[in-house]
Amino acid sequence: MTDALRPMARQRLYQQVLERLRAYAAEGGLRAGDRLPPERELARRLGISRASVKQAVVVLEVQGLVEVRQGGGTYLLRDGLDAEPVERLVERRRRLPDVLDAREALETKIAELAAERRTDEDLAAMESALDWMEDEIESDRHGTEGDRRFHEAVTAAAHSPLLAEFMRSIADQIGESREESLRQPGRPRRSLAQHQRIQDAIVAGNPRAAATAMRRHLRTVAQVRLLSWNPDD
Repeated sequence: MTDALRPMARQRLYQQVLERLRAYAAEGGLRAGDRLPPERELARRLGISRASVKQAVVVLEVQGLVEVRQGGGTYLLRDGLDAEPVERLVERRRRLPDVLDAREALETKIAELAAERRTDEDLAAMESALDWMEDEIESDRHGTEGDRRFHEAVTAAAHSPLLAEFMRSIADQIGESREESLRQPGRPRRSLAQHQRIQDAIVAGNPRAAATAMRRHLRTVAQVRLLSWNPDD
């Protein structure tokens, strides 16, 4: 049996709006910092309800492509509006809670063990990762590589081959959660500060404090715009 001829999903109106906005940005050469027309004007020009326009703008906001300023309009955060397909976004939203649960379960224990077992080499790797992340942030990037290096260094410091293997097995999903978190406004700096607190607890050899700092950090990671978006609205 093949499902190639399964019933076709009907494209929602806001998805069509997304396509129109993408084309509008491309034709107009819109760049980071440029403002989209007001939602009321977009609705009038497209001949649709303002609610459908608002849904499309929310999807762009969830993907970190625009910033909606209270009473001040909608501004591009990148050049153009090349959003990922909505179907892929919906799939990522579906699996993200499980990934976050797994990260909290694994990484709090990893931080605890790291505080007990870390070596000078491990601490140097963590410090290097924090420096890397800070350099990224200073260069107006999100700090994703430094973040990856830091969590990798903490995992190595736990000296648990099995836990390290578990982490490698979900590395791609962890990467998704990392990117989702770090593109939230103000999040890179906040994450860097939380990483420093985790490192401080590990340096001090305090397992309980390290686990607590990691748990608080991962609960911040879980605070993302994507999880507040309901694709069925």
